[in-house]
Amino acid sequence: MAISTEAMRRLGLRHPFVQGPFGGGLSTPQLAAAVAERGGLGSFGAHIQSGEEILATAQSIRALTAGPFALNLWVSNHDPGGLDFTPADFARVAKVFAPYFAELGAPVPELPRSSEVAHRFEDQVQAVLEARPPAFSFVFGVPSAEILRTCRDRGIVTLGAATSIAEAQALDEAGVDVIVATGAEAGGHRPSFLARAEESLMGTFALVQLVVPRVKAPVLAAGGIASGRGIRAALALGAQGAQIGTAFLACDESGATPAHKAALFGERARHTTLTRSFSGRLARGITNRWTREMEGRTAELAPYPLQGWFTGQLRRAALAHGGDAPTELASLWSGQVAPNLSHRNVSALVSALVHDTNEDIPSEVLS
Repeated sequence: MAISTEAMRRLGLRHPFVQGPFGGGLSTPQLAAAVAERGGLGSFGAHIQSGEEILATAQSIRALTAGPFALNLWVSNHDPGGLDFTPADFARVAKVFAPYFAELGAPVPELPRSSEVAHRFEDQVQAVLEARPPAFSFVFGVPSAEILRTCRDRGIVTLGAATSIAEAQALDEAGVDVIVATGAEAGGHRPSFLARAEESLMGTFALVQLVVPRVKAPVLAAGGIASGRGIRAALALGAQGAQIGTAFLACDESGATPAHKAALFGERARHTTLTRSFSGRLARGITNRWTREMEGRTAELAPYPLQGWFTGQLRRAALAHGGDAPTELASLWSGQVAPNLSHRNVSALVSALVHDTNEDIPSEVLS
């Protein structure tokens, strides 16, 4: 019998999974469309895009699929000092990066304008509303009541990420359609917004069990799920589906570099770390030289997004330099479940997810 949950019906899904949205160029229209075509919710992380780029992305996805997809934004686009930095602030942080740029034979970047470091959320969300994707997902906060009301009026389903009971309740009280309970096992950024991310590190399955009975909206489980077995476990604990990130990031269709994908399938994936050293916000990735050498230097790092701008420039220099620089001096986002990955394209992954999810499904989620 087919699985049918309220979250699936709201999102128009044939299968109970959502592809996690990836920022920083890791999302592609091809990945989102491939997932949508096969009955899941495709996602595109658009938080580094301008309004014009967001509109173009939506058009590109629609050219590839008529299936459901989400555009994802960060509600909070900067931390204190992340955009109003002074030349002295910039110079202080540049001193940390200077030896690495020198090693790569590249100059230390010059002081940027704040508009070069981050786009305004207000401009981005207007583009999302204009694009009218089937779903709008977001992290690091709750959009305004006006934005959520406009989404409802335009038939856009909203999904918000929570890392605690309080965050889930805040999303629910605001009228968000679907809540994504995001555990500490997940790769990429910890999307906490009511407390420091370091204080919001509950595991996925504990978080799901605590959130489900306390909110009206359907809940998706995220973090540490890369198989049908994980989806079944989430369903058994009251979730109405799962958001899967790392397994889709490892697929050919994602924008991750070949070296990043190779690392996800290699021995290095056994060791991940939570670090602020790449963006200024806490995120989980494969441990590498950069994360090790930045341990204990948190006070020297810039706040988000200036730190992310610096590491973005370093990543480009590392890619140009080659060798092991792209994997040792750039982020390799990964969840803790990566050592179990085995599928390298969306078709194979989705086939396995669907087959394994439908084995021994609890009767209460069947129809």
